[in-house]
Amino acid sequence: MPESLKHKPRDVPTVKGTKPAKRQKTKDTPHTSGQMPMTQQNLTLANWMHIYSFVDSHPSVAQTQIVQHFNSLKTNAPLFEQSTLSCKLWERPKMEAHIDDNPTTLSSKRPHVVTSPAVELALIHWVQHMEARGETATGPMLLEKCRRFEEESYRKGKTPW
Repeated sequence: MPESLKHKPRDVPTVKGTKPAKRQKTKDTPHTSGQMPMTQQNLTLANWMHIYSFVDSHPSVAQTQIVQHFNSLKTNAPLFEQSTLSCKLWERPKMEAHIDDNPTTLSSKRPHVVTSPAVELALIHWVQHMEARGETATGPMLLEKCRRFEEESYRKGKTPW
């Protein structure tokens, strides 16, 4: 038979109901040869102050080496990248000023922004009054009281922002 009239090779017919055998996957091999991404971790202001003190005590060390140092710590290692460190070094004066204004914010992960100082002050006085009476203020109570203070200041013609 001439070459042009031959059929292309076909798969061997299988018995109905059976599927071709799948290749076994090994659990040890990664799906990709790339590096696994780090899990994102939002660091507290106290963590950044610790990193800043390390940067101050080692002025000649490059940022990449600083990141490697903290990522290699065995316990409580703050995980971050060089780009994050660079951004946070630019924000350092603002972060230190914020800590000087509010020393209790060291455990927070982002600065507390006050849009209405009058409402903030009224809430502080209200919470102090509640604590003096032996009661505790919960989150929903604070939100409701904040809404009422803002409505009251809006009715009086004082815009909170």
